[in-house]
Amino acid sequence: MSDEPDADGDIAQLVHVGRQPIWSSDRRLVGYELLFRGGVGITGSFATSQVIVNAFTEFGLTEIAGDRLCFINMTREFLTDELPLPFGPGQSVLEVLETIVVDDELIAGVERRVAQGYAIALDDFVLGTGHERLMGLADYVKLDILNTERGQLQEIAEACRAFPDITLLGEKVETEEHLALSEELGCELLQGYLLGRPQVLSAQALSPSKFSRIQLMTALLKHDVEIEEVVSLVTQDPALSFRLLRASNSVAAGVTNRVSSVHEAVVMLGIAQVRQWVALMALSDVFDSTEGPVDAALSRARMCQLVAAELHQPMDAAFTVGLLDRVADLIDVSSEELAGQLPLSVEVSAALSDQTGGLGQVLRTVRAYESGDLDSIRETGIDPARLTTSFLAAAGWSTNAIDALYSGSAPRQ
Repeated sequence: MSDEPDADGDIAQLVHVGRQPIWSSDRRLVGYELLFRGGVGITGSFATSQVIVNAFTEFGLTEIAGDRLCFINMTREFLTDELPLPFGPGQSVLEVLETIVVDDELIAGVERRVAQGYAIALDDFVLGTGHERLMGLADYVKLDILNTERGQLQEIAEACRAFPDITLLGEKVETEEHLALSEELGCELLQGYLLGRPQVLSAQALSPSKFSRIQLMTALLKHDVEIEEVVSLVTQDPALSFRLLRASNSVAAGVTNRVSSVHEAVVMLGIAQVRQWVALMALSDVFDSTEGPVDAALSRARMCQLVAAELHQPMDAAFTVGLLDRVADLIDVSSEELAGQLPLSVEVSAALSDQTGGLGQVLRTVRAYESGDLDSIRETGIDPARLTTSFLAAAGWSTNAIDALYSGSAPRQ
């Protein structure tokens, strides 16, 4: 495929979209950054702009980020009003990337966006690049903790104190030292690998009770699981039974008779919804209700499910493959090792062990997209624009599932 845009703008399909969580200093999930990466120069700007328009034509901010903030990488065309923004102000934060030249035209465009109610973030901010001309318009300044010298960071933080409306956000926080420096600089928001995976459980630290949750989750997600097996598995765990009944009764509000047994819950909600809902509860227990790893696992599982539909593979099995593959990452064991400890079908085990078979192709495709490996994405034969749509749909689904999980209600399907 050529790297030049054709009449249909096919190059836009090669832009990779990512989503990274943003945390408060007290470790609450407060938002996400949407990252658009593709070509460079004019072509890259054109491609990214088209993907942003396409993405937000199909998905609203609340679908992607729930009620949280959504930081969005902007091209110059959107900031200068050359292109209309496909979403309104409120929870959106427009990021001015460090690669954008700040001139009078850009400043005038950002002033108009601020007047329209949009919040502004200055990304990878460094003094002396011209971006300090935007400080009086900015709500957030993002500090590159990984790649900027401590002295420069302290100078930037001091300069920002002259603007009381600016909130500092430490990004690329990858070590405990980075975290300590971010707090020293006064960063109220944090972003980076360390926080994206806030707790890695070693194989040795994975307690029997947590491993039993993974076993339960796996058993519930089998495509051929029967109602009585679901009931039996859930009723063996009083805590899960209680949470399922609470969620079922929240769905059944207004119904005369309250749901009083797991069997009634399965009959009322349906086996598919109950097994998925309880599997989410079990996953939450593995990671001590920490949203970051649960979100990561659910997003990959759902995207595998959506890609499986494109490749005519079993969607339930693909969900299980994606979920277990990400869980293996998060507990710091290989997918092959985890698969060897669980009663999995031959196809699911092969996908996890060496990424072979149809389900293995699904997993390879999702991994390639998540890592931005555009060459591997091309080799799959799947329209990359469809993968972008699947990624955003998966992100939105996981956000909704997590919100429902922690509110005690059942998630939307």
